[in-house]
Amino acid sequence: MSKEARPNVKVSQAMMALLPFADAASNELPLGRLLRLALFQVSVGMAMVLLSGTLNRVMVVELGTPTWLVALLIAVPLVAAPFRALIGHKSDRHVSALGWRRVPYIWFGTLMQFGGLAFMPFALLHLSRPENFVLGLVAAAAAFLLTGTGFHVTQTAGLALATDLAPEDKRPRAVALLYVMLLVGMMISAFVIGGLLIDFSPMRLVQVIQGAAVLTFVLNLTALWKQEARAPDRTKPQPDAPSFGELWHAFVRDGRNARLLTAIGIGAAGFAMQDALLEPFGGEILAMSVGATTALTGAWAFGSLVGFMLSGRWLSRGGDPLRIAGLGLVTGINAFLIVMFAAPFGSPAMLYVGATLIGLGLGLFSVGTLIEAMNLTKSETAGLALGAWGAVQATCAGAGIALGGALRDIIAAIAINADPSAAIATRATGYTTVYMIEVLLLLAGLAVIGPLVGRSDEDSINSRDSADQKFGLREFPT
Repeated sequence: MSKEARPNVKVSQAMMALLPFADAASNELPLGRLLRLALFQVSVGMAMVLLSGTLNRVMVVELGTPTWLVALLIAVPLVAAPFRALIGHKSDRHVSALGWRRVPYIWFGTLMQFGGLAFMPFALLHLSRPENFVLGLVAAAAAFLLTGTGFHVTQTAGLALATDLAPEDKRPRAVALLYVMLLVGMMISAFVIGGLLIDFSPMRLVQVIQGAAVLTFVLNLTALWKQEARAPDRTKPQPDAPSFGELWHAFVRDGRNARLLTAIGIGAAGFAMQDALLEPFGGEILAMSVGATTALTGAWAFGSLVGFMLSGRWLSRGGDPLRIAGLGLVTGINAFLIVMFAAPFGSPAMLYVGATLIGLGLGLFSVGTLIEAMNLTKSETAGLALGAWGAVQATCAGAGIALGGALRDIIAAIAINADPSAAIATRATGYTTVYMIEVLLLLAGLAVIGPLVGRSDEDSINSRDSADQKFGLREFPT
């Protein structure tokens, strides 16, 4: 190598070392290809922001839609969440004339995302017209359901494809990179879509949402292009292949799997109950401005990003995913305690710290538990395991958001007793009660996941020694 080339190599190596998750690349899955695959997470993040963030505000403020109806529409995509395990299983066993397993599911998930977003703005505009309210309600529910089902299918099959492509030693960093891209998609979408809709008009609403539909199609097609190799053995059905019911019953009968899914559900609900409360808490109790409370979401996103990065680094160094998930639960417990004490101290700074730590804990917990699901990749049930993780996580998180909002309103109404001049401490009762419930849920999650951590090393060795294991459930979690 020439003397001139050596400095360039050193500079390139230094730049790669500074890039987050640059070492997630491998000969089988180079960094450029991995980043391109991760674009499906950007489209999922954009859809999530639209359904639960931007359109929430637009429907309530600009279109005058009742809040309860908005909450109902946002909850509609959760109908598809419990079916993620079935979706993953179908992608595991899919028979294609072209020899693909994951590609057809990502493709049809993309079409559903595109279709739901394409007619969604017209449905929302009908909601604001009393004479067309019923038609608008049915069409809006269909649009939300189609879009939500689309991104559930896309994400489940996309994660399974990443599991198929990434070598085992690079998988922890690869999955952390995928979730960083999800967060990047949410952050960019929130700023761009929010900025485009500042000067609201019906025409602008149609343009923005349909533009998101076109961008979804382009991103997912780019992510999918030439990623999955064709396999001739997938062109014919396997008559002796077990059914989804048989595999699922075997999966949940395994005590460790059932315990892990229980911990995932408890933890997801525990972290999610505050999703719709943190900004109102800052505005009502701490008298923070709209801009200041909006920054809480940024603090949460920053904490999540740090959590993804730390978990990826620890896992690449041989860290136990369950210990990392447990650390996320502990971080969340401390975060909610800090948020609770922000009210009596009247400290917005404590609320910012708490929001950051909530994101950090959620990032550690999400990646740690997801890696456990991805450890099934040696078997032919990776899609089932990843689908089970996504189904439990999404369903329990959605239920936690709804329950948190309802509990806050009920407890606040009882505490205030129709007295709008009640003291700040009294008005904070609804919020702090929900935060305390979240602390208890995260403690329960620790109690459930604890025995799994203690046995993980021994069971991991035993599962690796089972080279002839066909189903591979004992490998989850390892």
